[in-house]
Amino acid sequence: MLAALEKGVKGGKWFSLIDKVYAPETLRIAWQQVASRAGGSGVDGQSIEDFARHAERHLKELEGALRTGSYRAQRVREVQIPKAAGQWRRLGIPTIKDRIVQTALKLVIEPIFEKEFLAMSYGFRPQRGCKDALREVAQALQAGHCWVVDADIAHYFDSIAHDALLQRIEQRISDGRVLGLLRQWLKSGVLELMGEWTPMRGTPQGAVISPLLANVYLHEFDLQIDRYGYRMVRYADDFVILCDTQEQAQSALEHVQAWMHAHGLQLHPHKTRIGDCRVPGEGFDFLGYRFEAGRRTVRRKSLRSFKDRVRQRTRRTGGQSLQSVIDALNPMLRGWFNYFKHAHVYTFRALDGFIRRRLRSILRHHAHRPGRGVTPEDHRRWSNAYFVERGLFTLSLAHALERQSRCR
Repeated sequence: MLAALEKGVKGGKWFSLIDKVYAPETLRIAWQQVASRAGGSGVDGQSIEDFARHAERHLKELEGALRTGSYRAQRVREVQIPKAAGQWRRLGIPTIKDRIVQTALKLVIEPIFEKEFLAMSYGFRPQRGCKDALREVAQALQAGHCWVVDADIAHYFDSIAHDALLQRIEQRISDGRVLGLLRQWLKSGVLELMGEWTPMRGTPQGAVISPLLANVYLHEFDLQIDRYGYRMVRYADDFVILCDTQEQAQSALEHVQAWMHAHGLQLHPHKTRIGDCRVPGEGFDFLGYRFEAGRRTVRRKSLRSFKDRVRQRTRRTGGQSLQSVIDALNPMLRGWFNYFKHAHVYTFRALDGFIRRRLRSILRHHAHRPGRGVTPEDHRRWSNAYFVERGLFTLSLAHALERQSRCR
């Protein structure tokens, strides 16, 4: 198939793909990927562990159902996870079997669309990610493109028009059985606490195939932006357009609004704005960072989330030893630093102080002393070096070492 991709197919369309979806090797790889991501069970209650006990038999059954056309997608189980400001994000959790089939189909059709996607799109794509998108933004700002259209598509995954999406897929895929699978997943019922309903629009967040479908739907948008000559960095439904002047930024926003309106989408009114990011107060947030006045900092929401995670791991009454707490903290601290290492050093110093205060509070509790560990005596008794000696990952030290390595 990859060789055919290089040569192209007649008329630019793929007419026979379903056999590649139900190929035993494809299903086996799909199962391995699903198992590695874990996740909860769907409406049938089957867990990863349940499926794994008889994986070969289940995969053979899936192969047969796909081969004969008897496969039917099950409903998705809706769960809601909290967002900021008391809001909730709805996720649709497919069954393990449906996740495997979706992953198998994704393995087959993703290369077809990847060959067409533009470089300005970074979200949910192979060998591309947040760090690549952030690097492109930084380079654009350094080149002087400092008037920024900062935009977010409101309720994007819930707003995708099924017919329009399928029409775009049909431009490259004519295998009716593959298209039938996609229709099943788009129209799958949603099981929630209050009953069941069938979506008329949208693709469920939580489905393996949804990010790819979301990128397919916005590919025409990327092409339009490219034709106008704007410099855009898009990560799924979150994007920035980096311009030379205010007039160019305003024109770009008008073009974006017109395209969105014509395709049944809307920009989030409170998350879309134009600003000169060189000016204090006119910066923008993107993928966890804040770009403003020549600096890249950690945005407030990301800082709050980080502190909440630290608090969860440093409860005074948790009953753990200091070493156990440090050992549990360190992997999270390293991962967080690896993503945010380009932020300003004062952020890391402040967070190091916050973490040590939490740890001193634990030590006070162990010593049966009241208070939260912020007195001068506590600093003398449990100095910064005390925690370094016990292996605590220090963000500001890691930042200094990172800067040294860049200068070599």
